[in-house]
Amino acid sequence: MSEKQDVIDFSARTHTILAFMYAVPISTLGGLIGLGGAEFRLPVLVGVLRYNISQAISINLFISLVTLLIAFFARKSVLSLEPLLHFIPAMLALTSGGVFAAFFGGRLVTSLSKEQLERLIMWLLSFIGLLLIIEGFMPESSVVLLPNSWLWHVVAGILLGIGIGLASSLLGIAGGELIIPTLILGYGMDIKWAGTASLLISLPIVMTGVIRHLKHGAYQSSKVFTNTLVPMSIGSVIGAMIGGILVGVIAPTLLKILLGIILIISAIKIFLH
Repeated sequence: MSEKQDVIDFSARTHTILAFMYAVPISTLGGLIGLGGAEFRLPVLVGVLRYNISQAISINLFISLVTLLIAFFARKSVLSLEPLLHFIPAMLALTSGGVFAAFFGGRLVTSLSKEQLERLIMWLLSFIGLLLIIEGFMPESSVVLLPNSWLWHVVAGILLGIGIGLASSLLGIAGGELIIPTLILGYGMDIKWAGTASLLISLPIVMTGVIRHLKHGAYQSSKVFTNTLVPMSIGSVIGAMIGGILVGVIAPTLLKILLGIILIISAIKIFLH
């Protein structure tokens, strides 16, 4: 009896240590390139920690919310809307579309079979990896794709926001890897302010998803909370702080290319059966 209990305790302890140990470098690397690292957490949750895909999405979404809240409070003293005033219609449109998709995106998850969901997630993660690689080769100044019209900004923002919200629902991500390029390429926002704008847009989208998962009992298991949510959240906060300190030490362009390749390989290896 006691021997069996020791095995259970050791297994839980190992799970907790692994959750923390993976969270720190993932968030450190994410912080270096301006992302939360959720796209890299999902393969770990499924491939290393052995959660089923639905549990992994719920856990990833919760940790994304924790990371966003920490980032918000860490930057609230320097958060200024003044440089973003011109982009407020676009930001509100992106947020509205994202919240709408995050609220109804759960139905898409439940309507798909496990195999269909994993295949879709594999393609989404591979697409995000490809975006990281492309962004690594992009020049700092790019052509603005959308016309300088508030109507274009609002309509395109709602449609793009729906896509971002769906990605958030399906992957449990904050969506910064999609929002930041959208703001820079689509709206011509300066990269210095795109991170702040992305944070403000992501918070309500992720919060909507977490509330939806909470209503469906996703976070009721005490083992999930103590063995994964807490250690991964703590590790993510520590990693994000380390990443912030190391910004400028490592060239983000090369890192994006490398991480993009790693993400594509991981997605195919874990989710392609």
